[in-house]
Amino acid sequence: MEHQIFYAVLLLLDLFVLLVVLSGAPYVPTSHATVDQMVKLALEKNPRTTADIGAGDGRIVIALARKGIEAHGYEINPALVWLARRNIRKAGLEGKAKIFLKDLWRVDFGSYDVVTVFGITQIMQKLEQKLRRELRPGARVVSHIFRFPNWECLKRNGEVHVYEKPISTDQAR
Repeated sequence: MEHQIFYAVLLLLDLFVLLVVLSGAPYVPTSHATVDQMVKLALEKNPRTTADIGAGDGRIVIALARKGIEAHGYEINPALVWLARRNIRKAGLEGKAKIFLKDLWRVDFGSYDVVTVFGITQIMQKLEQKLRRELRPGARVVSHIFRFPNWECLKRNGEVHVYEKPISTDQAR
């Protein structure tokens, strides 16, 4: 019962933040099975650093950090940032996992090897353009459900899509 009340309060706070900031998405936790799928696909190329956009309660960041990867999460909802940081402390991953209270549009993702996202349709085209501009060649994006409209999907596993920024022939030399 306490968990239901807690999540109801989180939902109300999320709706408030959404109305005030007019950006972001409602909080919908990713299932543990999907988190496992996303982590597996994210780890295929042995990344050193990962970022989760819309980190929510931190479950993807925590799962990646448990695999020894430096994992950062970006979340705009202060209540969820608090919850994610609490979950990181409880997992004993404070050195490997970090959650930042920051708008994704104000973050440069160029230093990350993998970016994970469970976005919403309305942001995917703009996010695609941003990540194509910022990511290094060979960097990957692992997206749950929502697809990029113009970026060719490298791999698909159920509702999880993987994109990779191509390495140009000039940069390969």
